[in-house]
Amino acid sequence: MSKRDYYEILDISKSASADEIKKAYRKQALKFHPDRNPGDKEAEEKFKEAAEAYEILSDPQKKQRYDQYGHAGMGGAAGGGAHFTNMDDIFSHFGDIFSDFGFGGFGGGQGGRRGGQRVNKGSNLRVKVSLDLEEIAKGVEKKIKVSKYNSCSECHGSGARGSDGFDTCTTCHGSGQVTRIANTLLGRMQTAAVCPTCSGEGKIIKNKCNSCYGEGIVKGDDVISINIPAGVGEGMQLNVAGKGNAARRGGINGDLLIVIEEKKHPHLIRDGNDLLYPLFLSFPQAAMGDTVEIPTIEGKVKIKVDAGTQPGKILRLRGKGIPEVNGYGKGDLLVNINIWVPTKLTKEEKKTIEKMATSESFLPNPSDYDKNFIDRMRNYFE
Repeated sequence: MSKRDYYEILDISKSASADEIKKAYRKQALKFHPDRNPGDKEAEEKFKEAAEAYEILSDPQKKQRYDQYGHAGMGGAAGGGAHFTNMDDIFSHFGDIFSDFGFGGFGGGQGGRRGGQRVNKGSNLRVKVSLDLEEIAKGVEKKIKVSKYNSCSECHGSGARGSDGFDTCTTCHGSGQVTRIANTLLGRMQTAAVCPTCSGEGKIIKNKCNSCYGEGIVKGDDVISINIPAGVGEGMQLNVAGKGNAARRGGINGDLLIVIEEKKHPHLIRDGNDLLYPLFLSFPQAAMGDTVEIPTIEGKVKIKVDAGTQPGKILRLRGKGIPEVNGYGKGDLLVNINIWVPTKLTKEEKKTIEKMATSESFLPNPSDYDKNFIDRMRNYFE
């Protein structure tokens, strides 16, 4: 099942400003919030869907990639783009959005409890992956080795040793927040802040894990398999959710950002989704015609060159280029005809060319040449 368009989810246009995107998300979050729709699975999915759309469209770089490449540009085929598996993810990402509603994380409901305690977030990792044109044309699965922080296997990421390794924070009593009341000119003002004792976690480690020393994470190497869609290009960035650094003492893993590097092909030049190939012919080949072999992404093919072919002519092989990253069509292979002029001639060859130079057949007709040039340019851009 294909994903819905992010702009459609938030009911906004592509030209919407950052404030309009935020307002649209707030509206959807209010409408489908779990506290307002208890037990409604459809509303919960729409709540997550709106959060995913906002996560992409509120980030200028991600929004630009999405506008250019669609869901494929967000890593949909590379292990999953931005997504939220549970409410913890959403409240930890967008707690400021919910606090703006004036409900303090929607009060004492499910969101309030999750919004009260701090949820750690692991940092993102960025790696470069080099691809050749054949891999780009077909799509490819790559296995890459990444050095990163993983959840500690001994304490399962908690940072504590044993089942009784934690004590409830006595300052915030497990809520992760402390309330302060101050007298101001406008009266008594109540504010909530992160608990300074437990740093918002609501608990304090009593017995630290011997492996991670209470951090909940250890450094190690991971081999990660990623599926890269066909049609990606130089500098394009794919997002593999949850494959970045693990968070301290549980929480949400960061993402793995895959930056595409494109290797140069020995014969073909990429121009968007089209491929260019400069074909050099000898003068006899161009004058009398010939069948020549040229390289393509799929392998070598033979093409016919008509007699009298002029230098600069473009032969178009449709569908022999790079596919669109969203899967809609393919580019072409454009063969640019060039005439190879020899730099060294024997005496006999010079005499032959001198005889040819006096023949009217070898003298250019400016009017015909101009017409051919215009036709070639027109065919190239059509």
